[in-house]
Amino acid sequence: MTLRVYHIAEAENWPSIQRDGLLSARALFERAGARAADRAAVEKHRPARAVLSDGTVIRDQSPMPPAALKPCLRGLTPAQWYQLLNGKVFFWFDEDRVERHLHACRRTAQIALTIDAEALLARHAARASVAPFNTGNARRKPAVRGRATFVPWATWRASGWRSESDGLGTALRSKSHKPAELTIDRAVPDILDFVVARRTVKASS
Repeated sequence: MTLRVYHIAEAENWPSIQRDGLLSARALFERAGARAADRAAVEKHRPARAVLSDGTVIRDQSPMPPAALKPCLRGLTPAQWYQLLNGKVFFWFDEDRVERHLHACRRTAQIALTIDAEALLARHAARASVAPFNTGNARRKPAVRGRATFVPWATWRASGWRSESDGLGTALRSKSHKPAELTIDRAVPDILDFVVARRTVKASS
């Protein structure tokens, strides 16, 4: 069976995706020509979604406020964690997580892209990493996290979660523990080459 991953985006961003592919939050700021001061303010923490000058929507970070993040971070401040995430494009491995994410974003229209992960990784593996949990959530019982949370794709295939365990001083996850997220650094400008299905989800209350 072909490996699939999934990306959810604001439906308003579909024209941007068709034109420029999937861009990280940082790349979107740069494309919009956002002033350094404005970028710094938004990159620290986004309690609400942001709309850039070019009309692109960037998601909020309400599930990971600084106060919730601080106790579970290793070697990073909350601001540095936000900066790390802002430099990545994210994909889900699991369809159940996709549906939960869509439910959380139900107040605005969304698009859900199904991606041929094998083809994506054949072209972008050098910039790919996996994470064992939802790195955008720090509510309830947040997992310990830091730079080592993102395990390079080639490393994960060779040694599983060993580098995460060594880097964070946490218990080694079982080889059977599947990744929750796939990330690609900065951008995937050719994402349309890998899209096998697109679904539009209307806003609901």
